[in-house]
Amino acid sequence: MSAEQQKRRARVRAPELVGRQWLNTGGRQLRLSDFRGKILVLDFWTFCCINCLHVLDELRPLEQEFADEVVTIGVHSPKFEHEADPDALAAAVQRYAVHHPVLDDPELTTWQHYAVKAWPTLVVVDPEGYVVHVAAGEGHVEALRSVITELVAEHDAKGTLHRGDGPYVPPEVEESTLSFPAKILPLDSGTALVSDSAHHSLVEFAADGETVVRRIGSGVRGRADGGAEEASFAEPAGLALLPAEVAAEVGYDVVVADTVNHLLRGVRLGDGEVITLAGTGEQWRDGADSGPGTETPLTSPWDVAWWEPAGGVVIAMAGNHTLGLFDPRTGQVRRFAGTTVEGLRDGAAEDAFFAQTSGLADGGDRLWLADSETSALRWVEATADGFAVRTAVGAGLFDFGHADGDAGEALLQHPLGVAVLPDGSIAVCDTYNGAIRRYDPATDQVSTLASGVSEPSGAAVVDGELVVVASAAHRLERPVPPGVSAKLVSGASQQVKRPATEVGAGELELAVVFTPPPGTKLDERYGPSTRLEVTSSPEGLLVEGSGVGTDLTRRLVLAEGVEHGVLHVVAQAASCDDDPAVEHPACRLTRQDWGVPVRVTTSGPRRLPLVMGGLDDGA
Repeated sequence: MSAEQQKRRARVRAPELVGRQWLNTGGRQLRLSDFRGKILVLDFWTFCCINCLHVLDELRPLEQEFADEVVTIGVHSPKFEHEADPDALAAAVQRYAVHHPVLDDPELTTWQHYAVKAWPTLVVVDPEGYVVHVAAGEGHVEALRSVITELVAEHDAKGTLHRGDGPYVPPEVEESTLSFPAKILPLDSGTALVSDSAHHSLVEFAADGETVVRRIGSGVRGRADGGAEEASFAEPAGLALLPAEVAAEVGYDVVVADTVNHLLRGVRLGDGEVITLAGTGEQWRDGADSGPGTETPLTSPWDVAWWEPAGGVVIAMAGNHTLGLFDPRTGQVRRFAGTTVEGLRDGAAEDAFFAQTSGLADGGDRLWLADSETSALRWVEATADGFAVRTAVGAGLFDFGHADGDAGEALLQHPLGVAVLPDGSIAVCDTYNGAIRRYDPATDQVSTLASGVSEPSGAAVVDGELVVVASAAHRLERPVPPGVSAKLVSGASQQVKRPATEVGAGELELAVVFTPPPGTKLDERYGPSTRLEVTSSPEGLLVEGSGVGTDLTRRLVLAEGVEHGVLHVVAQAASCDDDPAVEHPACRLTRQDWGVPVRVTTSGPRRLPLVMGGLDDGA
């Protein structure tokens, strides 16, 4: 058998692309054979996932660079029930400016055919229909560029590469004053400021919530500072009003979470002047996350809130599952809470786990937060030793629903916003349930205030009335009439559709697969180039193998009698350009977090491979 035959025999044919429908194709239904001759990049995503949204932005320059050779296909395999709604998916494709075909995979059929275990996952298929590269997580642009460049050269030489346009057809979009607004901030003047996310600007409304007073931002995606008409944002979200004495000292009034720019911006209300406060414009991936504001990278700040006990502006850093803290007086930013591990764990702030925190509200002695990926309502409070994190509603990464009653049994579905009501109870924008929920700390009860709201993402009390940002309806709403009592809703509990991975009882080999991209090698100049951290939910799932180490392969021992759980795995590897002639080669860090639901059986596999980059040889 020739070397070429051996290579071909080892390759795996890409499975068929199976789903309910295609979006961004003008109604055309596609099959894998329609892409023969093209290099395919399959992006397995779900629109709740912040890492998936990062990858959408990372892929944009590659799509332009290889427009004639590569077709990107988004395979939308939903985590939450709401994400399986075809109308919700169509709205998300518009919201996030997805400019390639999207396969709607509501039953995770294609997900399972490709053996995907994490959102996001990228799969490269060559022009002959073979899987040649897999990468989980984000930060793989340079690796993809290397793989694609090699494939272009190889298939050009073989005559199997067909250049030309792909099947993308842009959808029709209706114009509106707001486009997927995110948050609302009442101002002392009686007006309200709204982050108009998909229009990349801020809109100030009169007290009626409909009359536009002014717009701050050019409406063009960008990161320019300057006057109200020249400044630009990229999908801004959270808004925080500084105390008057602080604003007078620093020269701006409002802090804006400029989410996709990974920045905090400051707005002076007097004339609409915009300045950059924190962030470098590059996404934080690893290393220092504390220091001078404009020298310290952030990662997808989703909401902000001034909280006096912390002495500054708390940042919901959705991109790495932490809370940050910005001090307007000094311009410094630092980690306030969280470890970067995605999950739900209470305790001391520095040890807590969060999961894509997306909403904050100042409750005086408590900072309330909506932890979206765990469908949880949580809070931070001051203690004698610092700060601690507590959970009011929420069970973990994979449980959600719409159920009222005792907080310990109540369920939410991917909430994005919170607001403190005049009586001290908490309104929750229960986004994927399309509802406004109420949590009463005095009674520890959860009820429903309103339903039928189109993806509520933020709320605030304006003149005693709750005003809600109905994001997918592109407007502000007042769904809770004054004086209406909360109603109890009996709803079913639900779990994430993602199937659990079957593993064998007792000893289990965890193998994180990583092959440095072509033209690079692992960077071991200053010690080990890889890192692996493993924890579990429940903690008792692991008898041995938890903790931090440098080997990407680890022996785990699973506890007897525990049949279900989640393995939390954080892996990273540093690789540098492999060119002896270059004195200072470019280096890149690849990092991925997995939350792998497992089902333990006596006959299950004894090896759990997680592909961070490359192909698993099954060794």
